[in-house]
Amino acid sequence: MGARSSTEAEREALLVPSHPETNSLPVFSRVYGRRWLVLTLFSLLGFMQGLVWNSWGPVQNSAMHAFGFTKSDIAVLVLWGPVGFLPWLLFMWLMDKKGLRVSLLLSAFFMLLGAALRSVPLGEQPLRRWLIHGGQLLNGLAGPTIMSAGPLLSTTWFAPDQRATATAVASLVSYLGAATSFVVGPMLVPAPNDTQVVNKVSVSDSYIRDRIQLVMYAEFGAIAVLFSAVLLYFPSRPPMPPSIAAASQRLSYRSSICRLLSNVRFLMIALAYAVPTGVIAGWSGVLDMILTPAKVSQVDAGWIGFWSIVGGCVFGVTMARFADSIRGMLKLIVVLMMAGASLSSTWFTLTCLTRLTHLPSTAATLYTSCILVGIFINSSVPIFFELFIETVYPVPEGITCGVVTFLGNLVTGLLLFFLTFYCTELSWLNWCLTGSCLFSLVLILFFRESYDRLYLDVFVSV
Repeated sequence: MGARSSTEAEREALLVPSHPETNSLPVFSRVYGRRWLVLTLFSLLGFMQGLVWNSWGPVQNSAMHAFGFTKSDIAVLVLWGPVGFLPWLLFMWLMDKKGLRVSLLLSAFFMLLGAALRSVPLGEQPLRRWLIHGGQLLNGLAGPTIMSAGPLLSTTWFAPDQRATATAVASLVSYLGAATSFVVGPMLVPAPNDTQVVNKVSVSDSYIRDRIQLVMYAEFGAIAVLFSAVLLYFPSRPPMPPSIAAASQRLSYRSSICRLLSNVRFLMIALAYAVPTGVIAGWSGVLDMILTPAKVSQVDAGWIGFWSIVGGCVFGVTMARFADSIRGMLKLIVVLMMAGASLSSTWFTLTCLTRLTHLPSTAATLYTSCILVGIFINSSVPIFFELFIETVYPVPEGITCGVVTFLGNLVTGLLLFFLTFYCTELSWLNWCLTGSCLFSLVLILFFRESYDRLYLDVFVSV
């Protein structure tokens, strides 16, 4: 697959300790059972961050009636997630200098404060809308750490044969939170009278507003519990590292940024990740609006979004476990995933244009094609993360993944920004999704992989 390793001199420099007098001492490694508790707390925070971020898209019709939102307002509420990545350099610096505990506590505090602002039960609608927007922005500020620290956690706490699996769990549970919002929102918040397809029951706007308020109260309570748990126990690192790579020297913050921005191979694979994942994040956030012209109800659109993301999470963890068992196959796995995403997104786009293509547009074809798109793209996230780290090692994991998640959210932000102006006809979003998958596939095919971190753990440890 075009693999190319670094030179012996480059590898040797990574193994030199900072104190010469310790040169003769071997590097001991150990894994701790408490790593699963650390992974669980981190994953639950990611789950809630994704749930809060995607809480408005699945109930956009109800929110319009309850709070007087427009389609542009819904797009902006989703847009606050990518906007939260603007100070990403600050968050990456904090993670590199202060460790994972301080960074995660700050992110959890932003989430707690944001959930509290959204839950303030004010009667004045203009002020209430501003508080909701502020709460969504604060939740978005937790994104840089939540979405990029998974590989750092897996390297710091897990053995080499469990790293990809831990990365998959830590990075995909936030997607699972977004998927849950597709079900929780439509199930707990009734659709307004003019959008119900069957079982039409008169529902007042005040009742819809009360149900949305109930959901926000529940989300605030869950985040408060998780913040307390992280405050009580969440160490930055274990007493002893789990592998040689976890104990080896890393580049400084400034050197890491310069290395990443000057590495053409990294920029290739970063764009291959950021474009399709950024597009599908914005696309899924307004999936209800995309499927409304196809006569798909708010509840059905929620279930489509739910299964597409859940399928991606399950398939992603499965493929990560496979990557842990058979190492050195990351590029091949990503190529297969992006090829599947390109085919399924093309199928979905052409199905939505049934008046031109004359393809059968049934509930089964819409469900299947849409779910397959989510499965292939979302499941590629942890494999991409592991490939990034292998490509640019010894750049710290948090900085590497911080750069690529910023690029992905930049793509999402640009997409949602255009959506605020072109929100009446949304077929162009489907073409953006198809084009992004094909673009990613081409870049990956020309990418040359390398496995320097794997070299340290497998060959040097022996």
